[in-house]
Order: sequence, then C-alpha cells, then structure tokens
Amino acid sequence: MPLDWPVRHGGAVVLSAEDERFEWVPGTAEDRRYRVASVTKLMTALATLAAVEAGKLTLDTPVPDVGDGVTVRHLLAHASGLPFDPGGSVRPPGTRRVYSNVGYHRVAEVVAGAVGSPFPAWLDDAVLRPLGMTATTLEEWNGVPENPAAGAHAPLADLALLAGCLLEGGAPVIGPELFAEAVSVQFPGLAGLVPGVGRFDPCDWGLGPELKGGKSPHWMGERRPPSSFGHFGGSGCFLWVDPEARLAAAAVTDRDFDDDRWAMSTWPKWSDAVE
Repeated sequence: MPLDWPVRHGGAVVLSAEDERFEWVPGTAEDRRYRVASVTKLMTALATLAAVEAGKLTLDTPVPDVGDGVTVRHLLAHASGLPFDPGGSVRPPGTRRVYSNVGYHRVAEVVAGAVGSPFPAWLDDAVLRPLGMTATTLEEWNGVPENPAAGAHAPLADLALLAGCLLEGGAPVIGPELFAEAVSVQFPGLAGLVPGVGRFDPCDWGLGPELKGGKSPHWMGERRPPSSFGHFGGSGCFLWVDPEARLAAAAVTDRDFDDDRWAMSTWPKWSDAVE
C-alpha cells in the first residue's frame, strides 16, 4: 500500500493483530516530530479517563465557572455549549455538538485540580510514559502554553503506540469498562459540525474520539463501519480505529488539512484501501 500523497514530508502506519506496516513519503526521516494538532485531544481525553479510573473525579463531576449543569462528560463529548475558541457564543449544555477547543482547556484544568499536579505532568505519568510515547511533548500552540487541545508534537512511531492502545481497548491506561463508555455515543441525537468536513445530524461523539456513525462523506472513508472512531488534526494528521476489522491507522504530514482540501481528497480513498 504505497503512500502516494501530495505532501513533502509524512508517513502512515497501519496496525492489525498480525503486523504493523509503516509507509513514508520519500525523503522523510522516520524520527521527525510533527505537530499533531487536535489528535492531541485523544491524549487529553485518555489522561482525563485515567483520572476517572483512579477515582480522582467522575465523568459527571460538575465543572465550576462554565455553565449551569456542565460536567466533565459534557466537555469531553463537545456537548458543553462552550465555543470553538475563546470569545464565541455559549449555548446551553447538551443541546448541540459544538466542537470546542475551549472545552478541552477547561477539562485539563479540572483534571489538574483533581490530581494535584500540572496537566502536562499528569499526561506524561498517566498516558505517555505507560505507552512508551517518549518523544511526544505538549507545547505551545497559537500562544497557549502546553496546549491540551492541539499542542502535542510527536513522531509517527508514537502515534502508532497511541493507536495500538485504542485498538486494544485502552490498555494499559484504562480498563475495558471505561473504554467501552468512551467509544459509545454521548448525548445521542445532537446535531453538529465536524470542522472542515461538514454538518451532520446526528453528529456522534464519544468521550474524546469522534464516532463515525452514519456520517458521510467522512474523512475515515466509506468502508469503515459506524463503530469506527478516531480524530484528525488541522495540521494534516489523523488516527482511526476500526474495531470490527481489528485495524487501526495513523498518519502525519507537513500539509495542513484545509490546504486546497487535499486531505478529504486523499484520506478517504487511502483508508478504504486499508485491509
């Protein structure tokens, strides 16, 4: 499955129960680190769920100073009503799927308070080190230091480790029961927008991962079943898991997702060819 993508640097990996296959754009160093943008949210969500598993908070812990009735669950599932970025309008919680960077900054603050340490330290202790993601760091993005919504930088090998964790039901970060909750629809029936892809009704989401559900067209392609889940980043990277085929894929590139819509022209066809 050669990687013939319109990017200067990048690569992709496919994981199955039998093997792990990497493909690289010619000239790309395998240890190159990439800004993975909103794929960071999968890491932040796992760190939050690890705090839940450790009994530091619950999914239904109220979040102060946000809005009446907003919980950790709302924030992870983009159902809090908080805007995409600071300064946007706020909706009542649980009424629409509003994709929110603000919500992920807030949930990281809640986790930090619950575990008694800065969020990057908890992310490292609870997720990155257990998975062996030693080259991944949380850095400033758009002026936000250690941005929990979009600030991770990682090589493809580290994203492969994250994909393997999600393919194996969250181990060793969280247990199977909590993982099953994380990849089930939260606040069913909410309509919303997947940025750069389109509006969907419903716009299914779990506790961090986007759920493919009945969305079409979709960045994961048409072959992946409704149970598939994952996330992509505006920096031109993605990670998806097909639990029925027992396959996962991740990719990094140096070309932004919305640059001439190359990603929506390339990723679905490539993903449909994965087997």
